[in-house]
Amino acid sequence: MSVNKLALIRYKTIDECLRNRYRKWTLDDLIRKVSDKLYDTEGIASGVSRRTLQADLQLMRSDKLGYNAPIIVKDRKFYSYSEDGFSITNAPINDADVEKMKEIVGMLKQFNGFNYFDEMSEMIAKLENNLNRSTNRSRDCIQFEDNKQLKGRQFITALYQAILNKTPLLLEYRSFNATKPQQYIFFPYLLKEYRNRWFVIGRMKKNDTLFTLALDRIVEFQELVKERFLDYGGIDFDRYYDDLLGVTKSPKDRARRVILFVEKQNAPYVLTKPIHPSQQLLKQDETGIIVRLDVVLNFELEREILGFGECMRVLAPKFLVEKIHRRISKMDRTYEKPMVFTPGPERSLNKV
Repeated sequence: MSVNKLALIRYKTIDECLRNRYRKWTLDDLIRKVSDKLYDTEGIASGVSRRTLQADLQLMRSDKLGYNAPIIVKDRKFYSYSEDGFSITNAPINDADVEKMKEIVGMLKQFNGFNYFDEMSEMIAKLENNLNRSTNRSRDCIQFEDNKQLKGRQFITALYQAILNKTPLLLEYRSFNATKPQQYIFFPYLLKEYRNRWFVIGRMKKNDTLFTLALDRIVEFQELVKERFLDYGGIDFDRYYDDLLGVTKSPKDRARRVILFVEKQNAPYVLTKPIHPSQQLLKQDETGIIVRLDVVLNFELEREILGFGECMRVLAPKFLVEKIHRRISKMDRTYEKPMVFTPGPERSLNKV
């Protein structure tokens, strides 16, 4: 059974509502929410009828689309999922939809080679590999960096829509140092990925400072349709991260000239895969290379430098030289301290 675009929008909107544990949803609430979404995304002003939405709920409950959604009605009035964490997005897609996706991938592949679509090559390869693996039960023909245990990826689509539609959020967030989650009224401006981890950049209602929040630390959020969205003026986010390695930056941070020496064995690696787009080669001889970066001094830069170990040395600025030196000295002291580790029973590995 193939699902048309409008129906899919309705199902996903209902799913987003029922996953929101902060609110009770009546049928009229769901109709209003779905109608708003259809208007925002497709310009449909006629909304959705009561009969259509009731049919949608019944279809989502059934196995016709493979959803088998555990939708219940509490107090004969409020709709919700009986299972915490359930979402129709976790359900497998049916054969008809897989065929449709194959057609789309085939069409996208025809555009490979055109300059405008250069950045889509990786996405197209990933889509095709996943489709082949799921339908043919074949092995992976291409492996991408991925972390299956990484949390928060389920928020990407909803956060993207909130940014696109300038929708304020009531966001529950728990930082690594917090003992319990805290709630904020949050205005999202940008989604950014760094080393397979996703972040959302925005500001709080009562704070002008830009915050970078890791999606894996978000507990939950909901849209605040009656709250006025506050734009962040004066920042061109298309250029905001040009002078940055990673995501850690404040609007006051400015790029600094960083001079690095790389010994000869690692020099080819740095030359063929620059640490940052601003990298310039200043000198090259039999001992190695000296390169210049124009970047903000942050934690991610320090971690990149330390990752090269003894093969890289900071020559400037002096502040960064001293900072890296202190961290290396602290690391040395860490290894000087005796530490006893008693391993548990080891599992045997099958030999290949």
